[in-house]
Amino acid sequence: MSTTTSTIPVYDAGDISWVLTSTALVWLMIPGVGYFYSGMSRSKNALSLIMLSVLSVAIVSFQWFVWGFSLTFSKTSTNPYIGDLTNAFFRGVNVNPSMGNAKVPDIVFAIYQCMFAAITPALAIGSAAERGRIMPMIFFIFVWTTVVYDPIAYWTWNVSGWSAKLGGLDFAGGTPVHISSGAASLAYALVLGKRQGHGTEEFKPHNMANVVLGTAFLWFGWFGFNGGSAVAGNIRAAMACVVTNLAASVGGLTWMLMDYRLEHKFSALGFCSGAVVGLVAITPASGFVGPASAVAFGFIGAIICNLACKLKHAFNYDDALDVFAVHGVGGLVGDILTGIFAESYIAALDGSTVINGGWLNGNFIQVGYQIADGCAGMSYSFGVTYFILFVMDKIPGFSLRVDAETEIKGLDAGEIGELAYYHVDKIVMVDPKTHEPKLIEQIHEIPTNRVNDTTQLNNV
Repeated sequence: MSTTTSTIPVYDAGDISWVLTSTALVWLMIPGVGYFYSGMSRSKNALSLIMLSVLSVAIVSFQWFVWGFSLTFSKTSTNPYIGDLTNAFFRGVNVNPSMGNAKVPDIVFAIYQCMFAAITPALAIGSAAERGRIMPMIFFIFVWTTVVYDPIAYWTWNVSGWSAKLGGLDFAGGTPVHISSGAASLAYALVLGKRQGHGTEEFKPHNMANVVLGTAFLWFGWFGFNGGSAVAGNIRAAMACVVTNLAASVGGLTWMLMDYRLEHKFSALGFCSGAVVGLVAITPASGFVGPASAVAFGFIGAIICNLACKLKHAFNYDDALDVFAVHGVGGLVGDILTGIFAESYIAALDGSTVINGGWLNGNFIQVGYQIADGCAGMSYSFGVTYFILFVMDKIPGFSLRVDAETEIKGLDAGEIGELAYYHVDKIVMVDPKTHEPKLIEQIHEIPTNRVNDTTQLNNV
């Protein structure tokens, strides 16, 4: 046996397998976000939203390799706000025990956490749908991940972070992922301004099948998002999966019934929105609460976020896909409820974690810690994001918004040059000499005003 091999610590193959499986599950959530957003947009912008989600994986994976992982999970930093560059370019990220679990190596933990970093900006850019230029978004994702996501994740999950030292509880990303992306989406919506026709036109989802498909990807992947955050294949991970599924179920039913009271229809969009809210709300608490508490997370989260969707009308801003209401407000609700419902015996299911619990355990101050963490994350993300976008918009070539003509034409044609949907004309022509019929197909772009007119899709 070589010297190198003999120095490798002994790891748990089961834990490694579960974390790698969870990595794949979280990766699937990212195109899930794209399909969810795509279905909610108009058809002429459908492909751009899917494409941006996939681009987020590529951009953030590179950023994570360069310095993102080091800034977030460096073990040598004592700074309460941000890490150092000890592990830049994945130096030293190989066989050493990880911060998440000593039985899982750094390289496994690094790729798992990379998926969290990748999905966060994919969530945030949803508010810029149908009017935001793609090239500045690519630059924004890299910069935003570095100066917003990495510091917030550091103070929440790194043992040297101020929130971790304070005693804040965030099992899987209530503040780093959902609150930060929700606040960033609000800033993006305000800087970009409203879409043409906002307030006079009705922007309806063009493809509810895509919305349901995206929700299914998200729900499926969230088992790895929350369950994998145990960084081990243990009972605590199993409990996280149970409460995740339950909160999503209750959230979906609650939102759907809230919408039913208005129109007496069982809205698929309402159910999908509520399910996502349930998943968002339970995220910070998934390793700290039991099944009964999960019902409260889904129910309370859906009610509050449903009402929060009215904020864009009250304050007259255009959050195209309600990212702030679902992720920003939902994440904050989840953080606060964690302070109420967290229980020490649930955290101890992994055999090593010791917490004082929340309000249910008589630890009332935990609610204050959760509010401090959530509000700090929301304020920091909104302020820094607004500044980044404001500066970018002043740089020649980095203007954030497409011109009026491209917005009317759609981002798919104007920014990508490809479309999610095409129109096929089938024309039967008769050869004047042989009198034989001949079928000719002509493929065209689908005009915006005809995308939902199924009678136009096949003209024979």
